[in-house]
Amino acid sequence: MSNKNVTAAKKASAKKRGLLGWIFFFAGEKKGQYFLSVFFALLSVACCIAPYFMIARIVRQLMSGLRDWQVYLQECGITALFWLGNVLFHAISTSMSHIATFNLLGNIRKKMCDKITRVPLGTILDMPSGSLKNIMIDRVDSMETTLAHIVPEYTSNILLSIVLIVYLFVLDWRLALACMAVLPVGIIAMCFMMKDGPARFKYALDKTKVLNDTAVEYINGIEVIKAFGKSKSSYERFVTAAKEGAACYVEWMRDCIWPHAVATVVTPSLIFSLLPIGGFMFLQGKVDASLFITLIILALSAVQPFLIAFTYHDDIAKAKAIFGEVGSIMELAELERPTVNKALPADNSIVLKDVRFSYKKDSVVEPVETTESTPAGFDKLNRREEILHGINMTLPQGSYSAFVGPSGSGKSTIARLIASLWDVDSGSIEIGGVNIKDLSLEEYNNRVAYVSQDNFLFDLSVRDNIRLGRQTATDAEVEDIARKAGCYDFIMSLENGFDTIVGGSGAHLSGGERQRIAIARAMMKDAPIVILDEATAYTDPENEAIIQKSVAQLVKGKTLIVIAHRLSTVKDADKLYVIKDGQIDSQGSHEELLALNGLYKNMWEAHIESKDE
Repeated sequence: MSNKNVTAAKKASAKKRGLLGWIFFFAGEKKGQYFLSVFFALLSVACCIAPYFMIARIVRQLMSGLRDWQVYLQECGITALFWLGNVLFHAISTSMSHIATFNLLGNIRKKMCDKITRVPLGTILDMPSGSLKNIMIDRVDSMETTLAHIVPEYTSNILLSIVLIVYLFVLDWRLALACMAVLPVGIIAMCFMMKDGPARFKYALDKTKVLNDTAVEYINGIEVIKAFGKSKSSYERFVTAAKEGAACYVEWMRDCIWPHAVATVVTPSLIFSLLPIGGFMFLQGKVDASLFITLIILALSAVQPFLIAFTYHDDIAKAKAIFGEVGSIMELAELERPTVNKALPADNSIVLKDVRFSYKKDSVVEPVETTESTPAGFDKLNRREEILHGINMTLPQGSYSAFVGPSGSGKSTIARLIASLWDVDSGSIEIGGVNIKDLSLEEYNNRVAYVSQDNFLFDLSVRDNIRLGRQTATDAEVEDIARKAGCYDFIMSLENGFDTIVGGSGAHLSGGERQRIAIARAMMKDAPIVILDEATAYTDPENEAIIQKSVAQLVKGKTLIVIAHRLSTVKDADKLYVIKDGQIDSQGSHEELLALNGLYKNMWEAHIESKDE
């Protein structure tokens, strides 16, 4: 089956999944513990209901004239054992469901993280980071209490409530119907309370997402806000989002308060209708006293399990919505790559054939009205704008190629397509004569090292960040690659040298220092294809020269692609490709392009003039 067919099959099966389907999908090897937790929850609720039967039995014995106190003490002891059984079985059930739930939540996050690694970079960039973080961390975490209790307790209470009601009909169907007389009032109240419930909850989620995204945007942009004196207007947006986020819940609760009060008061009060009707039948001699009293006692417990289960209604709606959000991520289209290589490249040459690619026209995704399968915050806009228009180029193995051109011309997009961060819309990219879509992601990642201008460092030591390029590298190898990359001296000047923690996203280092460590990390990978996308953008001229010299030594024999705005850093490339408006304007060596008197010559003259100034 092809990758597309597998993806389509996954989407189809995901849309058919209900809440329990998602739970057992993510529960993995712990799903058996959910079944055991339901079993022990049934025992717990049964032990909770059993004392009512014992009380009814004691009352009947009293009415029959039994005066043997030993019998009553024995039955009271059995009632106490049932109470202890309720506590014990509930503890066992809850422990098992919590173990299974924590495993489930871990599986959700692992599968989502694994999924994101297989999704095109553009898809991830289109998602507001606040919404993505909110789903993976906060939303998933908020399901812990719900999932730990909903599976055993909801299931067991519903089942036992049904059993008790059936037993009432077995004892006397007339009195059982009398008990049910008040239920329509409670059910109608519940219907009013649940009216528009899913839509209201999704609206509340929308507002919460807007609040979360606004907060993240406000925090990330605080430097710009302060610098340009926009704190008042920016803070007002956050305040508005916070008020709207609270108001939707307040209005929802206000509309539900009276139906909720009626439902919770009337529904469990089965004796309201049983007492007058049953009393009349008793006076008429149609039922005996012991049966009447037994039904009164059992009526007190018959609906209680159902009401306990009903309290999980909002939690179930919440879990469905969250699983819908998780499902929307799990159903994202993946890069078209096989799990096993269909062929292996003959060498490390790169060929682009009529490559076309489109971005989404709108980069900001606004929350929209949602469905269970398409949650808020992930509006997939179909409007696309073609960025690359039929790119053709051949980069021989071991060559040094550079992409230059105006900002927004498509240079970095070509590099990212070669790095397999996106898939082309049409055309093909081949490595050693093999379409990259025929190579597994693991195989391709081993062949390509990609360094961008926005380099991310993990909150680890400098040594561990460099070692990410090759996990098996020794300390000596890490230090040696740092020397070759020209960053050994500045690393040793740090407080703890190679053991210095760089902070989140490398916040403790300057932009240039982060880039130099990222280059060392890429060099540690020792991939045969190296892509440097504005990799020296934040580096001062002195260090840039050091890095350029180091890179030149480290990429010998490798296929090197460099994207640069500073033309002087790439003028020695074997071939320069001038990209303009998503097309190749011209190509050739530095001298050949200058002789054409075209765009490249204008850019070079502007570059030299700016350097002179």
